Amino acid sequence: MKILTGAPLADKSQTSIISLDWTECLDKRPTDRTSDDLDIIFSRLKDVKAFEKFHPLLIQQLCYYSYFENLEKGVTLFRTGDLGANWFAILSGTVDVCVPAENGKGHTLICTLEAGAAFGESILYDAPRNATVITSSVVMLLRVEQKDFKILWERNKQYMHGVITSLSRLTNTLDPKRRASEFDPSLLPQVGSSKFTKDDPSRNPALPITVTASVRIQHAAYVLRTCILSKAPQMIRDRKYHLKMHRSCLVGSEMVDWLIHQTPLVHSRSQAVGMWQALLEEAAIIHVSQEHYFKDKYLFYRFSGDESGTLTKPNTGEENECEEQLNDVILTLSQIGPDAMLRMILRKPPHERTIDDLEIIYDELLHIKALSHLSSLVKRELAGVLIFEAHPFKGEVLFSQGDEGKSWYIILKGSVQCIIYGKGIVGTLHEGDDFGKLSLVNNSPRTATIVLSEDNTHFLRVDKDDFNRVLRDVEANTVKLKEFGKDVLILDKVPINVKTSDGTYQVCYKYSVMSGTAEKILEYLLETYICINYEEGDTNLDDFLSTYVIFMPINQICATLLAIYKAKPQQRVGENIDLTLREKVKIIRFILEWHDSSKETFFEDSRINVFLNDLHHLIRIDVKVYPQLKEEIKLLESIMESDSEPKETRKSKLPWKQRNSIDKPKMIRPSDEVICKVYCADHTYTTMKMRVDTPASRIIRLAADKLGLRCDQPDDLKLCEVKSTGERLLYKESDLSISYGLSLNGRLFLAPGDHLDALVPLPEQEGPQRGTWQKLEMFGSKELAYAITIHDYELFIAINQHELLYQVFGRYKYGKLTANLDIFMRRFNEIQYWIVTEICLTPSPGKRVQLLRKFIKLASYCKEYRNLNSFFAIVMGLSNIAVSRLSLTWERLPSKIKRMFSEFETLMDPSRNHRVYRSTLTKLTPPTILFMPLLLKDLTFIHEGNKTYLIEGLVNFEKMRMLSHTTRTLKICRSQTLQLQVPQGAKNLSEIQEYIREMNVIDNQRILNQLSNKLEPRQT
Repeated sequence: MKILTGAPLADKSQTSIISLDWTECLDKRPTDRTSDDLDIIFSRLKDVKAFEKFHPLLIQQLCYYSYFENLEKGVTLFRTGDLGANWFAILSGTVDVCVPAENGKGHTLICTLEAGAAFGESILYDAPRNATVITSSVVMLLRVEQKDFKILWERNKQYMHGVITSLSRLTNTLDPKRRASEFDPSLLPQVGSSKFTKDDPSRNPALPITVTASVRIQHAAYVLRTCILSKAPQMIRDRKYHLKMHRSCLVGSEMVDWLIHQTPLVHSRSQAVGMWQALLEEAAIIHVSQEHYFKDKYLFYRFSGDESGTLTKPNTGEENECEEQLNDVILTLSQIGPDAMLRMILRKPPHERTIDDLEIIYDELLHIKALSHLSSLVKRELAGVLIFEAHPFKGEVLFSQGDEGKSWYIILKGSVQCIIYGKGIVGTLHEGDDFGKLSLVNNSPRTATIVLSEDNTHFLRVDKDDFNRVLRDVEANTVKLKEFGKDVLILDKVPINVKTSDGTYQVCYKYSVMSGTAEKILEYLLETYICINYEEGDTNLDDFLSTYVIFMPINQICATLLAIYKAKPQQRVGENIDLTLREKVKIIRFILEWHDSSKETFFEDSRINVFLNDLHHLIRIDVKVYPQLKEEIKLLESIMESDSEPKETRKSKLPWKQRNSIDKPKMIRPSDEVICKVYCADHTYTTMKMRVDTPASRIIRLAADKLGLRCDQPDDLKLCEVKSTGERLLYKESDLSISYGLSLNGRLFLAPGDHLDALVPLPEQEGPQRGTWQKLEMFGSKELAYAITIHDYELFIAINQHELLYQVFGRYKYGKLTANLDIFMRRFNEIQYWIVTEICLTPSPGKRVQLLRKFIKLASYCKEYRNLNSFFAIVMGLSNIAVSRLSLTWERLPSKIKRMFSEFETLMDPSRNHRVYRSTLTKLTPPTILFMPLLLKDLTFIHEGNKTYLIEGLVNFEKMRMLSHTTRTLKICRSQTLQLQVPQGAKNLSEIQEYIREMNVIDNQRILNQLSNKLEPRQT
């Protein structure tokens, strides 16, 4: 192909339209063209005479997608039978359209195409070319590549009508089996008549949407007109345009200038345009020919009533009155202007909306109640198809019962009544509600009549074709699997990050579980995640293993796995031995994943052992048929052997003070034994040894026998905790792990139900009478922080992540223990009240200042050791009213220490959902002892805001995913082993460790306040 660089146009009359910068802009790839480039291209193309019949929007998009070609005479663009790659539009010159001659020699000329012709539409359907096209003179073309032309076509079908020359029609080779309208634009149906759009207020933003203007708008127009006649009378005058005289009109751009100069309330030209549009849509001002909505351009508008051209200058009194009211009027218009601008955009035909227009519509859709459940993608798509519809009078029937459903409606302003035949009015719908969807989805007649109950009611409307297209696109991202006619699994296409070969990440899409039956979710995970290298960012399997305790009991999992493993080849049509073997291997590999996720808690349920023994027996039989299972059975046996190690039974009078190994946490298990005391009303007690999972009902029977308590009714005895404050907490008979759930100084009491009011705290529950400040003087802050962190970490790693879920969902529903979590939460309260207790039991002001300083430094070292749980406990203890009110003590602190404490309080700032703390946590490297109360709060928020089961009993796996994502924080914080170096020069470390495990505190706020008032009495 011969290309003439910089060659002149054949048509000399058009030489001026082509310049070097114009062609340079078109030589760039579309994605590299700047807005300035596009402006330069458009400024040339719009003046090309050959493109007079091209719609401006089409020309604008040609500026983006097309390339410039300057070709000499005799160049063949394509031949008959070629597969097309480009579409062409002729700027200047001519081309010949030929077909092979009947004798097979040479070509037969069909026609010659001149400037303004466009051809090459066969690329839409990847069909061979119907003709050969050869340049017959020097030609300048715009060329659009296939992929870009398809986009251009989809967006501008209506504008390309009559523009494209169909070579298939010219050569009479059109395949009758194809739909002509798919590739022959000249056969497309005509776009709706301009008269319909021009006369329809809902589709023409130049027309008013009300019959008469409201009093507020009429007054605003009067004030603005009077002020303009008073201050700038030259703005309103007769103007002549295209030999036609327009009486008493103003120029749009001058109106915007004037409004901006009146007050700082109008801070942009676009805001002023919206304010004038508010007047135009109620006919207070009009375009002189009602062809344009209000624009910041040289267009003529006039105030309603000035059509005659006779202007009466207002008198001085009117001028002064309107001058005083001008600011109020502008303020009113500035408030309603944005809504008017939105309505103006919605009244544009969808194909005329700009990108900025679509963004404005999308922002409004975010606040519409009826659309709150839709994804952002669907809302953006709706922004392109929504149509504004206004009805001025109440009582008008929008549609009647039995009508064909043609549209879906959302109420933007006003209200409507729903009327059903034989029942009358059955309800009223208000702003933000939607209706009409049912008949579109079911393709059925309307089931009710809708009548407007207010004047000037406004709607957003989506017509049936657009509704079905948007809905279909949504459904395309969702897959529903059915069994026996019921939905059993719903999958959604979601983006995930996939690691590439060069180590970077890119986004790809994969189907993820949204909801389903428990068994089907498990089956799906077995099929798609076991024995497969799934993407690192895909967490479906981990989400299941982290949350299955909520929706799938262990016996159900075991039964499902066994059923899949036992399935025989003949039970599944077309299955072979390899598939059967793979199914069996998946079960074993899933158990490995399950064991790895649960770790020490895997064998807590005795049914696991029964299941593994049954499975092991089946595998031993299958090994004879499938020798490949020999390696798999070894993996299973390694898991079973991990449970055969002897366990040391732990006993303690104070179960929360266990010394645990950091390397291998010793969790409190249901079978562990504990020693506790149960008191009577007269403070006599009995000591009992029992399993941790002993229910309250058994404790009552055993304690009653030992204490010699007898009642006429066996159920009359009640077990309760009496706190140091005197508060009583009654236990249910099914409650477990009673001893671990006690408050700091709480004690267990047993008494008849009608004698509970007689129970009072023991004297020892008030806590210590003297502080340990003398001992604390011997301990360094860093050594204390080290010992506290070591002990806290022992408790922290002993928590089973499922305990968090039991705590949030209600442990009584599952009959499970949360003892390890209870101890850790108890530790937080213990540290907090220890701080307050020691401060309030230090009588010397000087010693109290030293102790306060030590505790602030202790908090600093805990933060350094990444022990955020104790850090928060210490800071909250220092913020307790009994400590914070000691102003004389705080005043004596050095300024540096005060600033340090102020920074700590900032970290505890709860605003914006504890943003400062969350940001700090993400910057810390594991291991980190996190602030557990906030994690539980997050889980509670997810639980209470989302249903666990959806329609037809499907598990809401989206909720499980959110819960898993939150508990994953716990896994990350514990992903590394704690390795702290003993502080240099540490003394009395063993004594410190013993001290922090044997803390005695006062947890009665009333007593702490009394002690605080003795230290620094209230000033009257």
